[in-house]
Amino acid sequence: MLRIHALSGASAAAIGLMLTASAGTARAQTTPQNLPSVTVEAPAPVRARPAPRARSRAAAGPRRATPVRAAAAPPVAAPVVETATAARDRLVQAPNGQTATTIDRSQFDNRPSFSVTDVLRDSPGISVKQGNGPRDVGISIRGSNARNGFAIRNIVIFDDGFPVTQPDGLSRSDLIDPHAYSAIDVIRGPSSALYGNYATGGALNFRTRPGGSIDGAEYGVEGGSFGYLSNYLTVGKKVGGFEASLFASDARGDGFITNSWFNTQTVNFLATWQATPDDRFTVKLIDNELSTRLPLRLSLNQYNINPFQAGCTTAAVAGCGTVSLFNNGFNGSKSTLTALQAGLNRDDRRTIVGGRWEHDFDNTTTWRNQFVFDDRNISQPTGSTSAVGDYPSYNFSSDITKRGELFGMASTSLLGAWYNTLSASGDTFNVLPSGDAAVGRLQSNLASTTTNYGVRARQELQLVPTVTAIAGIGWETTQLKGVSTAYAYPTLNNPNVVVPTVLGASPQFQNTAPEFALIYRPSAEWTWHARVATGYGTPQVNNLFVLPSGAPGNNTALQSQTNVGYDIGADWTPNRSLTLSATAFYEFFTNEIVSQATPVAGVSYSFNAPHSEHRGVEFAGRWAFAEGWEAKLAYTRLDEIYTDYTESIGAYRFNRVGNQIPGISPNELTARLGYDQLHGALTGLGGFVELVWKDSFYLDNANLLKAPGYELVNLNLHYKTELQSDYLRQLSVFFEIRNLFDKTYIASANNIANTVNSAGVQNPASVLAATSGSIYAGSPRAFVGGMKIAFR
Repeated sequence: MLRIHALSGASAAAIGLMLTASAGTARAQTTPQNLPSVTVEAPAPVRARPAPRARSRAAAGPRRATPVRAAAAPPVAAPVVETATAARDRLVQAPNGQTATTIDRSQFDNRPSFSVTDVLRDSPGISVKQGNGPRDVGISIRGSNARNGFAIRNIVIFDDGFPVTQPDGLSRSDLIDPHAYSAIDVIRGPSSALYGNYATGGALNFRTRPGGSIDGAEYGVEGGSFGYLSNYLTVGKKVGGFEASLFASDARGDGFITNSWFNTQTVNFLATWQATPDDRFTVKLIDNELSTRLPLRLSLNQYNINPFQAGCTTAAVAGCGTVSLFNNGFNGSKSTLTALQAGLNRDDRRTIVGGRWEHDFDNTTTWRNQFVFDDRNISQPTGSTSAVGDYPSYNFSSDITKRGELFGMASTSLLGAWYNTLSASGDTFNVLPSGDAAVGRLQSNLASTTTNYGVRARQELQLVPTVTAIAGIGWETTQLKGVSTAYAYPTLNNPNVVVPTVLGASPQFQNTAPEFALIYRPSAEWTWHARVATGYGTPQVNNLFVLPSGAPGNNTALQSQTNVGYDIGADWTPNRSLTLSATAFYEFFTNEIVSQATPVAGVSYSFNAPHSEHRGVEFAGRWAFAEGWEAKLAYTRLDEIYTDYTESIGAYRFNRVGNQIPGISPNELTARLGYDQLHGALTGLGGFVELVWKDSFYLDNANLLKAPGYELVNLNLHYKTELQSDYLRQLSVFFEIRNLFDKTYIASANNIANTVNSAGVQNPASVLAATSGSIYAGSPRAFVGGMKIAFR
């Protein structure tokens, strides 16, 4: 069930039950008068112990605080209080003062779930587009990453609270297999006070299934159109103070576009050990191996002719994407090949190992230390060049969370610090036209270091039983160091004459991010919220050495982008069958870092748009209007424009003030109507019909060319039953028709650069429509079925 947590965290009703004792000691409870008097000799006070893992808020309802046990033993009701550990866990799930949605496993447990595209659309504010690989999905919160050409920027991503965004701000979703997770938390709006650099759009937290909830093993298989086959296994158990879960999957397929077959394996492991009453240790491991062929992106004209690049075994076939490769691997004559002929691909590995130690000083104070090693190893001949490199990073954080009283008001305080760094040397080689994506001579090298360190503080106060105030601030220093070397080969067919162009830069950025929020809950049915917060994101090292022409050069004038955002909204839950949530937001960006395509294929140029505005509305609803029936909806409206930006194209300048920021769809909606049989012989049988709508959007800064929108309909049938067996516990089967009406649509469209003619006049949409390197088509009608069986 989808539950909307907009600035709620612990409900005001729960907060009203918190202890008002001094921060170090739980008060003894008063025996009710209707109980007989009992005289006991009280033992030493026993501290309340937090659960090793927070439950899914969507699955379990609003978070219930851990009861504090009194020193005496009479059977009296103890007050309820949120522990410091639970309060700290909440900061990556649904922090008080933040607009957030939790997508529970029940939303996707009864359907095929290959990538995050299949699950994240259930949250408002989210937009997704196909990236460069089967599970590489571009994720945008409020348009934050919609303009990026690949991977994920402007969002900080966690897995069970461990960061999987590297210190340079890059995240990729290749390692995310939705089958592994119990819930996904979507946290929206500027969030750098809490999450630091690159959290201009918000954050995502993926929560794996606790071992105790699995309590055995589960095996699943999915298969269907275009050679898709996925096998996955989950094992989990809780024994005493030890709890662990292990997920492993193997997915492969032929793809629906020529040259897009894939083979990927994922392992995700989480273990928690309650070593002492005051100490908990958590270990995290994620490993993803990816081998995939990769098609070329098309122009709009090519997409209209041949969206799935059928028959693209030669460059002569109409509508095929092509790439031009040096015959000798460094200069001179070139050959034009399709992606299939050239053998373009990605062969990547990502390994993340993390550890966390939590120590309770007392009932109200928890100290948390966390360390993560994250290694991204790539080999990516994706076009005329191949990127090869190893990107190891280290991330350490430490913080103290305290629950108690401040000036007589229930209080939660956080003070923390962090340090992370990434040092790497990445090579770019020319690709040979030999057909196997073999590489020729070295084109460039980038040696880089990105280091971030900072501190954060946060205070939550329950001013009165119905009002909670939140204030926070973060300060961070980012140091970039880079040396870019571009290699030119001026002598025809002579690789021994090399002219290097060496550029260096070492800028430092300092940023501060405050935030403030108020929550007002006048009744159990209503929650009102208001928030003002800030975010920041520094440039990446590779942004510093590319000119608008695509040639190497000094682009070190780039500045940090910052944004100030205002949220106001409400949640209404009049009964258990109806939940509505609406939030309006207005964000002001300064020096927004925008990536734009260049005339050189596969090379992007980054620039600062001095001022822009992002505003919109997010709406989510759930209505169980009759027994077994349920309707759900997630809708986002975005209106994002440049308010101060003049673009230079060669010797000419063009004013973009008032133009829509390209890549951002103004309207997106996901709606679902479902039925599940709750009684009788057919209990567990159900299905739903789902509508996905994405509006058309501009592809260029001049707003001349649009990518068309689309409406998709998906149809699902599923069945779940408990098994009466000594070894088997539960069986689930499902079948789904994706894109029921077989619409041809654009699943991904990267921005394209405007161009001018010899007279300095911008070329019209008819010319831009021939610009390649932009579009991937979405899947035609697909049939996918699967089953899961749980073992005792």
